[in-house]
Amino acid sequence: MSDTPLRAGRWIAAVLAMAGLAFVFHNLVMDNMPKGEVRKVQDYEPWSKEMLKVVETLPVQDGGRIKPFSTYAGFTMLGLHGARSMQIEDSDGNEHKIKPTAWLLDVLFRPQLAIHQPTFRIDNSAALEAIGVPIRGKRDRYSYADISPGRQKLGELAQTYQAIDSKKRDPLQTQVVDLASNFRSYESLLGWFSFARSGVILRGSGENGGPDKRADVSALMATSPQIRKQIDETHGHGRSIEPHLQDLLQQVLDAANLAKFGLFILPPVNPSEKTWKSAGNAIMDVMSGADKEPQTAIDDITSLETTARAGAVDEKEFREQFIIMRDRLAKRAAERGEHRGIALEAEYYRKNWFLYALVFFLIGTLTAFGMWAFGNNRIGGVLSWITLATTVAGLAYCIIAITKRCIIMQRPPVGNLYDTIIFIGSSVVLLALIVEWLTRRRFALGLAPILGTALIVLARRYELGDANDHMDPLVAVLDSNFWLTTHVITITLGYSAGFLSAFLSVGFVLLCGLGLDHCDKDLRRALTRAVYGMLCLTLFLSLVGTVLGGIWANYSWGRFWGWDPKENGALLIVLWTLAILHARLGGHIREWGLHLASIFTAIVVTFSWWHVNFLGVGLHNYGFTAGKNTIWAFYACMAVLLLFGAIAMAVEKERRITPKMPE
Repeated sequence: MSDTPLRAGRWIAAVLAMAGLAFVFHNLVMDNMPKGEVRKVQDYEPWSKEMLKVVETLPVQDGGRIKPFSTYAGFTMLGLHGARSMQIEDSDGNEHKIKPTAWLLDVLFRPQLAIHQPTFRIDNSAALEAIGVPIRGKRDRYSYADISPGRQKLGELAQTYQAIDSKKRDPLQTQVVDLASNFRSYESLLGWFSFARSGVILRGSGENGGPDKRADVSALMATSPQIRKQIDETHGHGRSIEPHLQDLLQQVLDAANLAKFGLFILPPVNPSEKTWKSAGNAIMDVMSGADKEPQTAIDDITSLETTARAGAVDEKEFREQFIIMRDRLAKRAAERGEHRGIALEAEYYRKNWFLYALVFFLIGTLTAFGMWAFGNNRIGGVLSWITLATTVAGLAYCIIAITKRCIIMQRPPVGNLYDTIIFIGSSVVLLALIVEWLTRRRFALGLAPILGTALIVLARRYELGDANDHMDPLVAVLDSNFWLTTHVITITLGYSAGFLSAFLSVGFVLLCGLGLDHCDKDLRRALTRAVYGMLCLTLFLSLVGTVLGGIWANYSWGRFWGWDPKENGALLIVLWTLAILHARLGGHIREWGLHLASIFTAIVVTFSWWHVNFLGVGLHNYGFTAGKNTIWAFYACMAVLLLFGAIAMAVEKERRITPKMPE
């Protein structure tokens, strides 16, 4: 028999698969990128690479841990802008790509330029219409200068909508509340170095009609004992504070309030103090007398003033002063034992390991489609080796990235939802390669980069929507490296095995249902054995992980089992895989039945892994995420595949029992 129909079917399937991949990629990535023209920022000059490298390792306390400036900038920009880069155009028409460290440097030290950058991502333009701001499109990015005319109205509406329960707000109300919060956060960063740039005005100090003189905030801090003494004496005599002194203190208070939030870069001198200070905290502690060792804080503020003013003169001088300031603060952080991993983390985000892994997986996906389309000829063989090489390279990048994250976090690799995505993505690729090594049928090999691509895209989309630093410390109940290593990794590997078994079965259904297997019984048998083995592994890992989780729950909460949604989800996986294996051993389901049941396993695993976080109840719900529509779409796809598989099974059965008519 000619294999022409088989080859044609393979090519059709490959083209359809690539079209499907392009559709998914567009919906997951491109559709989430607001449209709009490149914004022009007059007189913009990009920072040098040397300057950015100096700045990125400044230690900052945020989210309960010490992290590099570049990490703080990255997640701050992600939360406001919806991406880790922005395109702008200077006065001469040259385009510049601004990344987080450069963006935050602009906000802190060049606010006159930063206010014109398209910082705020607006997904619902009705929010801007509600505050009287002209809109550029339904979904676009806007600058601070664009939105500031509606600032007062934005605050009023946000205050009204905040009184509404967050679950009952409509999309417009949610967007207004979020925009107001982002706007306030951005303003705190814009004004953070105001005390250093302008100091305080000494009213009436001008000579011969000239402007009033200015004084450094650090200079006033140095005289704070005398100021407090004068105030005490004034109050002791029943007099009010002199107007010029009252004005001076008000200016200091205003400057401190502007620098009170957003950036905590000053390590306390006292080792027992765990919370770092902002410039505003340091100023007020000295002025109020709360700081018993004020000289360090005064020197810190002096250093910040010198650095900020150098930024307005020359980048070289600014870089030199920034190095002095950074090294001063880094030395104190190191003395407190809080500077470990700063350079490694800065390098981790600079290298962007998962982006390169995604590139390799995408290449592997394309070559896998070609490998399947060409079949077992020479071209197919070459493409199979390319698929293997790119998949292994992508997996290596994932493993390196996860290892670095473990070193930085000082904990096992899985502790939150983002961790589970990248860990499942890596482990499912590894398991698929092991299956390929055992079967040598090129099917699991082609599946590996496809699953790697899908899960890395999911991780990037989740990071974009969540916009939180996933290396921040875990909640107290999860802070146990022993249980994170045993229970959490075991149960997560069970998810990986369950997903792989399901997608191997998806491949079986598509191959057999579309007639692409060419009645290759060996291929069918190899896929069936691989799925059976993965289901056994899923059962083993899920059962052991569930028991370990119960022991941990008994240790932490005083009960082994509490019918928590996450516990019920793990139990569902165990019961479902037990049912499949018993039905298979009892002869109640055969080849097709095993694969259809295996596909449903993906729905069970997804519910246990992800969907329970939307239920809003249970001790295991440490965070909630947007994206319910994505889960329902996944369930719908699995349901369609199950329906297709059931029809294909019925058709094949009918063909077997219907005798072939003589020609």
